[in-house]
Amino acid sequence: MTLRLLVSVRSVAEALLAARGGADFIDLKEPAHGALGGLPPETIRAIVVALRAHGHTQPVSATIGDLPSHELDEILARVAAVGACGVDIVKVGIERSPDAQALLHALARCGRPLVPVFIADAGLDERAVALALTLGFEGVMLDTADKRAGSLFEALPREAIARFVALAREAGVRVGVAGALRRHHAGEIAALAPDFAGFRSAVCAGERSAALDAAALRELVGAMREAQASSRPSPISSERMRASSAR
Repeated sequence: MTLRLLVSVRSVAEALLAARGGADFIDLKEPAHGALGGLPPETIRAIVVALRAHGHTQPVSATIGDLPSHELDEILARVAAVGACGVDIVKVGIERSPDAQALLHALARCGRPLVPVFIADAGLDERAVALALTLGFEGVMLDTADKRAGSLFEALPREAIARFVALAREAGVRVGVAGALRRHHAGEIAALAPDFAGFRSAVCAGERSAALDAAALRELVGAMREAQASSRPSPISSERMRASSAR
């Protein structure tokens, strides 16, 4: 299984840099406006057009902005607006809230390809996660809201993150992780083996609201490839395991 890199960008220039630099998914957001800060529809549309005009075929996702779960009408309106911009996937934050399950049901009925992003800062509501895995979404994702508080690995115990990934795997749903992840987390991420991992802070020259940095992106791509290669059992080891099991 190949772990794919999702890189968050805010402009045409950053999107083209990410697409050329090894990103497998191009994710559109405004990091200065929060964890899932939304870009104006006209900016989203311009980025999609530019990527396709330059021959880049990576899937493109876009966030709708940080909204509380009870603002259902506004959330659905933004999903429709973002989805109409030509993106492949719309991402919606799901906070731990009494309104989370109603929101998930509404999103599943909206007719757009969606990925619910579960915000981990206050812990996970496993009932909401379990529900999402039954509703036919394009995938599910873990992220954090407060990037200054540390990474996803500080927000949740590793066992809880691994369980989230395992539950999605068992349900046959694609799964991703994000949340102030850095290059030094490459080994931990590869060991979890999600389908994709999202980055912004790790590929910027400074804070996550700074510009995307080509050198940082190259270093991250190299680190993730090396970590994933190291986490795979060698063919000889795999053959020995099979032989041992057959005895």
